[in-house]
Amino acid sequence: MLYYLSLLTHTDQLAFFRLFKYLTFRSGAAVVTALLIAFVINPMLIRWLKKKQGKGQPIRADGPQRHILEKAGTPTMGGLLILIPWIGSTLLWASPSNRYVWIALLVTTAFGLLGFLDDYYKVTKRTSDGLSGRARLAIEFGVAGLATWLIMQAQVGGLSGALAVPFIKTALLPLGLFFVVVGAFVIAGAANAVNFTDGLDGLAIVPVMIAAATFTLIVYLVGNEKFAGYLQIPYVEYSGELAVFLAALVGAGLGFLWYNAPPAAIFMGDTGSLPLGGALGVVAVAVKHEIVLAIVGGLFVIETVSVVVQVVSFKLTGKRVFRMAPIHHHYEQLGWTEPTIVIRFWIVAVVLALLGLATLKLR
Repeated sequence: MLYYLSLLTHTDQLAFFRLFKYLTFRSGAAVVTALLIAFVINPMLIRWLKKKQGKGQPIRADGPQRHILEKAGTPTMGGLLILIPWIGSTLLWASPSNRYVWIALLVTTAFGLLGFLDDYYKVTKRTSDGLSGRARLAIEFGVAGLATWLIMQAQVGGLSGALAVPFIKTALLPLGLFFVVVGAFVIAGAANAVNFTDGLDGLAIVPVMIAAATFTLIVYLVGNEKFAGYLQIPYVEYSGELAVFLAALVGAGLGFLWYNAPPAAIFMGDTGSLPLGGALGVVAVAVKHEIVLAIVGGLFVIETVSVVVQVVSFKLTGKRVFRMAPIHHHYEQLGWTEPTIVIRFWIVAVVLALLGLATLKLR
């Protein structure tokens, strides 16, 4: 919305509004705006959620026993504390005519609503089991498939329906309509991977912000023809506007972390984890960095693989590979304290983000 103020530059008195044309200025403003909105509304939202939920989020009986004692009564649906500042700031600072921003907002809103319904079911039914897993996955893949198809319609030439391969100069694998399946897998997979990671105070939100900040730089480069040409990465016209969307995510995430830091005053729940992961996935699909997302978001991949390995191993052999899955619970069972696990996982996320950025030059 505020983007249009850049058009009011016909007099010297209004020359200041030229700043609103610049992507870097609007991205920085999106961070600050989302953070300020979060600091204003989040205390009120937490009080309201505590009042409405009473006993808070039901704790898994098969999870670490200390969680039953230490985390009981903490409200969930904290994703609202992220979504409201995030979407609000994006609408204020992003160009309203940009297709990619609206596609990203579609996925974010749809996944946020799905996560909210899942959390609402858990809270009202007093159970740690939410909506049917199959039904939830079907909705996720449906929304993700639609978003991928819309991205393909927005792109032209060899980019549409093509998968970019990192480390190889301008390598694009033409997949045609099968790219809808690939894109849907990336978006839905990222959403569920973040969901698996969200098991300790502050564990999920910081790696998400690290990945978002990393992709803010990537989308800026991909959306700039000169930089993309120099780095020999696919140039995706108009995709740079997604930097504002991701910057707003970082600002909203910082505002949420203030209250989610150990000991957490609120949990993000599926209301937060699903749209956060989905947003990373849809941006990666839009800017042709799907494989790079698996590197930058490698922590989420590790968490997901630990769950898959645990389930497959137990079904085939009756034995568990880890003491508990996802893997952060395994380290809890080994005696690591919660802050130790969280901070070390943050460090891993930073290292993986740097490796992901290295793919821009290693070609």
